[in-house]
Amino acid sequence: MDGWVFARLAAVIIVAVAVAVTAVAIPLVRDENSSGPQSSPPTTTETSRPDPLRETLRRCRQLGEAATRDAACLAAWDENRRRFLSPSAGN
Repeated sequence: MDGWVFARLAAVIIVAVAVAVTAVAIPLVRDENSSGPQSSPPTTTETSRPDPLRETLRRCRQLGEAATRDAACLAAWDENRRRFLSPSAGN
């Protein structure tokens, strides 16, 4: 009987150590992955040209359900869909 108690205790300790090692290893691995090359902030030429489609989509998002009846929002969604699904990288 004492052998079974010792075996169960050993199994519980092994599982607890495995969980603790995994809990410590996961954040360490994520920190190593996030310390890779960082993207540079946008240049002034990229920020100086606002995208009118983006502004229209933002306005449509603020309209909520009423945007489904707005012709400008419908056209903006069509254009956004066309840009997203376009096979060429230039568009």
